[in-house]
Amino acid sequence: MRIAIIGYGKMGKEIEKLAIERGHSIGLIIDKDDLIKLSSENLKNIDVAIEFTTPDSAYHNITICFSSNIPVVCGTTGWINKLSEVIQLCKNEGKTFFYASNYSLGVNILFKLNTFLARIIDNQPTYNVHIEETHHTQKLDAPSGTAITLAQGIIENIKRKTKLVNEDSKNENDLVINSFREGVVPGNHKIIYESTFDKIQIEHDAKGRQGLALGAILAAEYIYGKKGYFTMNDLLKL
Repeated sequence: MRIAIIGYGKMGKEIEKLAIERGHSIGLIIDKDDLIKLSSENLKNIDVAIEFTTPDSAYHNITICFSSNIPVVCGTTGWINKLSEVIQLCKNEGKTFFYASNYSLGVNILFKLNTFLARIIDNQPTYNVHIEETHHTQKLDAPSGTAITLAQGIIENIKRKTKLVNEDSKNENDLVINSFREGVVPGNHKIIYESTFDKIQIEHDAKGRQGLALGAILAAEYIYGKKGYFTMNDLLKL
C-alpha cells in the first residue's frame, strides 16, 4: 500500500519505519506545520492515511481525506465528540474509517478483561474502583483516551458508577481517573479494585511506541478495500 502519514511526530516516524519494513511505501508525509499540504491533489494515488495529530486538527484532517475517498486510520484522541459525525459519513457516503483510542494489541485485550472484571464486581459492593494513567509530559489530553475507554467499560457494567471524573471525589457514584504526566513514560494504565480486606489490580505497561505503530499499520492493512467504520474489536475478532 501507499500510505499517507498525517502527523510526523514520534509516532509518525515509528509508523514510517515499520510500514517500510512490512513492504509498504510512504506516498505522503504531512507534519503539523504543513497541514495546508493535505489536499486532494497531494492525496492522489494514496491507498490509506494514518492520522496521529492533535485534537484540534483531527476532524478537519479526516474530512479532507474523505473528500478524496481516502480511508483513514485515526489514533488521535480528545476529539471524539465528533466521532458520531464521522461514523455517519461512513454509513451515508460509503467512507472508510478505523478508530481506536489505543492501537496496542495488549491494551485492547485489557479492554476486554476490564469489562469482564467489571461485570463480576457489579455484584460485589464492598469493592470500589478507580483508574490511574501515566504518560509522558508531551501528551496533550488528560485523561487519556485509553483511560476514558476503560472508564466507559466500567460504567456500562457497574451500576453504582454513573460518571467519570478526572479528580479525587468522595462521591461513591463517581469513577475517579487520576492522570499523571511524567518524563518520557510511553503509557501505563491501572484499574484498581479495593475493599477493606484486599485489592485487585489489572495493568498494562507499554514498553515503547512500536506496539502502537504495529497496531495502526495492521489497521490500515485491515481496512484496505473495505467500506465502513471499524475498531480494534473487528481487527482482533474480539
